Amino acid sequence: MNDLKISKKTRNYIPDGLKVDWNSLEPIFNELQTRNIKSVTELEHWLSDRSELEAALEEDFAWRYIRMTCDTTDEKLLNDFQYFATEIEPKIAPISNELNKKFINCAHTAELDQKKYFVYTRGIKKALELFREENIPLLTQIQVEQQKYQGITGSMSVTLNNQEYTLEQAAVFLKDTDRSVRQSAWEAITARRLKDKVQLDELFNSLLKLRHQVALNAGFENFRDYMFQALGRFDYTAKDCFNFHEAIEKEIVPILKKQAENRRQALGLSSLKPWDMEVDTSGKAALKPFNKGEELIDKSIKCFKGLSQYIGERLEIMKSNGFFDVDSRKGKAPGGYNYPLAESGAPFIFMNSAGTFRDLTTMVHEGGHAIHTFITANLELNDFKHTPSEVAELASMSMELISMDHWDVYFENPEELKRAKKDQLKDVLKTLPWVAVVDQFQHWIYTNPNHSTEEREQSWKNIFETFGQNFSDWSEHPEALENLWQKQLHIFEVPFYYIEYGIAQLGAIAVWKNYKKDPEKGLSMYLDALKLGYTKTIKEIYETAGIEFNFSADYVRELADFVKSELKNLE
Repeated sequence: MNDLKISKKTRNYIPDGLKVDWNSLEPIFNELQTRNIKSVTELEHWLSDRSELEAALEEDFAWRYIRMTCDTTDEKLLNDFQYFATEIEPKIAPISNELNKKFINCAHTAELDQKKYFVYTRGIKKALELFREENIPLLTQIQVEQQKYQGITGSMSVTLNNQEYTLEQAAVFLKDTDRSVRQSAWEAITARRLKDKVQLDELFNSLLKLRHQVALNAGFENFRDYMFQALGRFDYTAKDCFNFHEAIEKEIVPILKKQAENRRQALGLSSLKPWDMEVDTSGKAALKPFNKGEELIDKSIKCFKGLSQYIGERLEIMKSNGFFDVDSRKGKAPGGYNYPLAESGAPFIFMNSAGTFRDLTTMVHEGGHAIHTFITANLELNDFKHTPSEVAELASMSMELISMDHWDVYFENPEELKRAKKDQLKDVLKTLPWVAVVDQFQHWIYTNPNHSTEEREQSWKNIFETFGQNFSDWSEHPEALENLWQKQLHIFEVPFYYIEYGIAQLGAIAVWKNYKKDPEKGLSMYLDALKLGYTKTIKEIYETAGIEFNFSADYVRELADFVKSELKNLE
């Protein structure tokens, strides 16, 4: 087995121990800008040196972000993050734009292998099109502002039965078989969220104004159209997104509506309330796949080794290097992520586990991202590893499904294992309408930038209702319904990053379908696709995985039918 201790890649260009301040960085950027490039070989060497510098800076920024999210109450960690965002990035942006120009205008760029560098060159050209000097301070301000979301939500907690819980920990009670316990927990969580409603509304209004101005400066009518370009959505349009929404409404919502009616009957209720949606309808206690975070990590290593020794060893390497922070606690930012460490070639997994089944799926999801990080670590340029989200989420969502054959490490009882698989497949379908709601809501927000807070709440309700409102009765809790969008971190921190989950969810079902037919070949095609990083187009990467880049109604129906048949097999 590989050595479990991670060490950063050897630096050939920048000095070891480089201090991340502008006095140290400016001479390096200037050298790259003024270097005389006399051949295609020298151009590739220049690209390699630039890549090395960018990887070092990315890893430095990564650790600042990771440490800040692990403890949002530590002022120093916040200041360290903000230092990079306010003092380093704004100085890098204009010179990075000059380096992009140097690359495009270089006489030897045309001599590069066009297949190898097509995606990279396309991205550089798009960055040049979008760059505006006047947007640098605005983008800096946005980055600082949007981190306030984590500070606000990370401090949220509730008291239940005289004990304080983070919201993630309190959510465990939503699976309790006692309906009064579920209701109390839901009402406490909701009341706590509503306490900061106005503050979060004001924060979002500020972000909306800043983002719209960035779009106007770059020559766009609205931030939606700007972001489609900034995110490099070369393979689909806004109209394709609306077609996806329609496909989900037509093909998936009726399935979930029927499942909700079955739930209502099984629970013997006249109507389903928001606190009735997580409890197991069999009357059995919630699944408990692990107790503490360390056990989750160890079981996940074993699960991944069931898929392949290589895959399992990647998580083992992460554990040995302390690249996990998985337990929920007060002061920790919400959510979960896999953050690649560009120089080390490994990632850091952050999450808020509370011993639930959802934590298991979060771990295998982020584990899929982690494998992607490792498997692309040796690609030639740092930019080759910057996969678009439609590909990154394919890696993670596919892992949720193909790992299921090895979930017996979490559930020794065969009946519990069957329950877990059924819950997972139902969640796969539930993901799709929520993605459609969040995506459609963001289209509305940014193409109606002068809306009021009240109009935004009404728009959210209208869109959410179209996709079933989670198939529960909100009539007694209208304010909670209006405010539900504030739960979604992406809307605040990574705008327009959400449709990718829907596209990738369809892709993941197709990957799993291949895996079910031929596990060895299915896994091999999946890994071959991940190895490409972003050296091919999204469509080519999906084709390498043996699947279609397709989100038409017919394709949605075909994949939904497959999931339904697999659910039936588990009955």
